[in-house]
Amino acid sequence: MKLATWNVNSINARLPNVLDWFRDAQPDVAVLQEIKCVDEAFPAEPFESMGYNLAVHGQKTYNGVAMLSKFPLDEVRKGLPEAEGDDHARYIEALVLADKPIRVGGIYLPNGNPIGTDKFAYKLKWMERLNRHARSLLAYEEPLALMGDYNVIPEPEDADKPESWVTDALFQPESRAAFRALKYVGLTDAYMAFDGRPGGYTFWDYQAGAWQRNHGIRIDHVLLSPQAADKLKGVEIHREVRDREKPSDHVPVVVELEL
Repeated sequence: MKLATWNVNSINARLPNVLDWFRDAQPDVAVLQEIKCVDEAFPAEPFESMGYNLAVHGQKTYNGVAMLSKFPLDEVRKGLPEAEGDDHARYIEALVLADKPIRVGGIYLPNGNPIGTDKFAYKLKWMERLNRHARSLLAYEEPLALMGDYNVIPEPEDADKPESWVTDALFQPESRAAFRALKYVGLTDAYMAFDGRPGGYTFWDYQAGAWQRNHGIRIDHVLLSPQAADKLKGVEIHREVRDREKPSDHVPVVVELEL
């Protein structure tokens, strides 16, 4: 089974690119972030014509997540628990009813900039909520993948120029500690488990020639439960997508499991 995550940075603005990639890559399940549209405005038809079932948790202009699956989706959840006062569309989850089911969560974690503001506090609180929810999901003892744009650079090796990020919310000690705490509940970073080499970047800013100079960072992650990590067969970062016309600033990450 091929699982993919991709921050598309506006599904309607990037639709030709996204559809081309889906036709080429043929993921079985994909989670998308920053779709930047309400549910009704998501371009469902071209994906459905390729055989995908959809679950969308959208928001006008900002945020928004979606899940596309070649298998039926059950137990769909839109938003994390403890959502009182939080109207950001940042989390979607479903049980993918393949021959051997797997639960998948799609994550668009808050950016948190600038530090020292309510935005950074919101990021850390959101990560605490995700941690608690992950613990509850791991109690099912089933294959689980929590994938998406985590907006966290875990280690200095995950940035081409780590010194450029020392004042950014993505690289703060608190953000990195919260990401480690999430893994410590029993989740495996798929890229680090399968490959782990420095340079596995998934994001290059639009500014200052970051793509041309390879000034990238690794912030799109796939975390697996033990039952899924035991079935890990491959991880591929589709860097070539960043070089297309009108690209997202993120690229897809694809994980293959032998379920």
